[in-house]
Amino acid sequence: MAKQTNVQYTEESIQVLEGLEAVRKRPGMYIGSTDARGLHHLVWEIVDNAIDEALQGFGALITVKIYPDNSVEVSDNGRGIPTGKHKSNGLPTPQVIFNTLHAGGKFDSNGGYKVSGGLHGVGSSVVNALSEYLEVTIHREGKIYYQKYSNGGKNIEKPKWLGDTRKTGTIIKFKPDGKIFSSTIFDYKTVATRLKESAYLIKGLKIDLIDLRNNQSDSFHYEHGIVEFVKSLTASKKAIHEPAFISGEFNGIYIETAILYCSNSYSESVLSFVNNIRTHDGGTHEVGFRTALTRAFNDHARMIGALKDKDPNMEGADIREGLTAIISIRVPENLLQFEGQTKNKLGTPDAKTAVENIVYENMRFFMAEKGEIANTLINNALRAAKAREAARKARDEARMVKQKTSKPANLLGKLIPPQFANPKVNELFLVEGDSAGGTAKQGRDSVFQAILPLRGKVLNTEKIKIDEVLKNEEIVSIINTIGAGFGQDFDINKCNYNRIIIMTDADTDGAHIQTLLLTFFFRYMTELIEAGKIYIATPPLYKVVIKANTYYAWTDEELREIIGHHNNVSIQRFKGLGEMSTEQLWETTLDPARRTLIQVKLGEYGVADNRVSVLMGDDVEPRREWIENNVVFDFEDNFTLEDKEDDE
Repeated sequence: MAKQTNVQYTEESIQVLEGLEAVRKRPGMYIGSTDARGLHHLVWEIVDNAIDEALQGFGALITVKIYPDNSVEVSDNGRGIPTGKHKSNGLPTPQVIFNTLHAGGKFDSNGGYKVSGGLHGVGSSVVNALSEYLEVTIHREGKIYYQKYSNGGKNIEKPKWLGDTRKTGTIIKFKPDGKIFSSTIFDYKTVATRLKESAYLIKGLKIDLIDLRNNQSDSFHYEHGIVEFVKSLTASKKAIHEPAFISGEFNGIYIETAILYCSNSYSESVLSFVNNIRTHDGGTHEVGFRTALTRAFNDHARMIGALKDKDPNMEGADIREGLTAIISIRVPENLLQFEGQTKNKLGTPDAKTAVENIVYENMRFFMAEKGEIANTLINNALRAAKAREAARKARDEARMVKQKTSKPANLLGKLIPPQFANPKVNELFLVEGDSAGGTAKQGRDSVFQAILPLRGKVLNTEKIKIDEVLKNEEIVSIINTIGAGFGQDFDINKCNYNRIIIMTDADTDGAHIQTLLLTFFFRYMTELIEAGKIYIATPPLYKVVIKANTYYAWTDEELREIIGHHNNVSIQRFKGLGEMSTEQLWETTLDPARRTLIQVKLGEYGVADNRVSVLMGDDVEPRREWIENNVVFDFEDNFTLEDKEDDE
């Protein structure tokens, strides 16, 4: 039983939050977080509303401007928000939209939106609640309407009529509240990537991005829509065929998919969207897509004799090896069910049926028409099935060893576990080398920190099939230690650790090992990255002793600051973790109170997928081109004692 406190729970304890106060009190409930991801979510909410107009066929241009003070303006040439007084309370309709939760033109099945991704009353009002100010300018019915809100929507200026116009559309400008967000600085690449993605999804829509902070701009416009999207995602891969484009309507749900298989890719990449909203966690439409693909492949394989009557069906994971696909569906408002306010997962049951029917019929036709390509895809899937069977045998052998020894296979003598099994607290350090592993074992907090030493460099899992991956002792050790499976079978709820920390030497070999491990986690345990469970440790580069006082420096700049104009300075450059004592490793890298960790985050999946393919794949030229365009070559360790003498 929890210890009782003296805090009184009375009628006065019940707090009623008026207007938008609830949003400011718990912003994470509405936008997910108050970090950079939540900040950019404000832009997505307003842009999605503009895109909703385009989805209805009104307006073909959206312009996003980022101002020097990090305020953002989104304008469209749609119909413009209605400006008359609202029937429920007599207030101006824009004021109702921007200052009332759950008010908008998309809830009523007889309202102005048959299909939408954003919800005007929800998205716009939340943005208003979390902004220093928000201004709305509306061009509609020959008039220009203007109204301003400030202090999270608490201060409301009377609407103004600015004059006459021949234009239509809505302009919204807002400045995020620095008291709410950890940072209010918008990242150009993040915004550009999202806008580019949106432009792919609506053929003919043009989206302009203008950054007035540095006079940077981009324009996104794609006449062939998601076909161009899937080509861009596979630009660094070897395509087996031209993208298969499928579209159709079933029971009021409109479906578009673009499907492309590549010969030098062993993972699957499926990006799904509902009413132009990225569904990161999938949902019923992805289930329908995968079911249809599996049925179509197996039916065609049996028709051509590649599968005999006695043969079992190929599994979905076999069929999707090397697949890149875009699923974009439009669901009427009366059928739309998202799981959660941030709309990451679709729950509409009818979407599964619609996608499955449209994709199945069209894929059967595609495979019958493209016989040679279909044969290649079927043979690839059959080879993948054999590899899967080999992987299954490897897992069965691992389980048998575990049953006999009561310890996971491939971990005997390697894993140094914590004293208590607490997945909500425990940390796993993946440590480069046995020497560093021994130091970490002695220096850790054995109550909750586990150490898994890794010998040599991990395999580049981007280049090899899963059966080869599972033959690698280091990879299997990681899989068994984490305990949540891998690939399609990965279940984050079974993960044994709250944090998985990559700890390598601060040199090029260490950086390479980090990259190889991140590639593995991205391809086979993506949910760990999405959940924020993957970290990189940052051991110091230098130990500095000045007059019996010890300091640590992580960069050359920090080293110079520590030394200052002191004489009789002792500097030790750590060449590896093994050179550090247990005390040094604890106080700089292991101790939660003093260490610095880098949390690995996943931005836009498509960008990450393309980047991993380029940098870790077989094709040399795209990798060389990317490095030449994005890497500035400099000395890694350029501090010398001569620098100190010059300073003095």
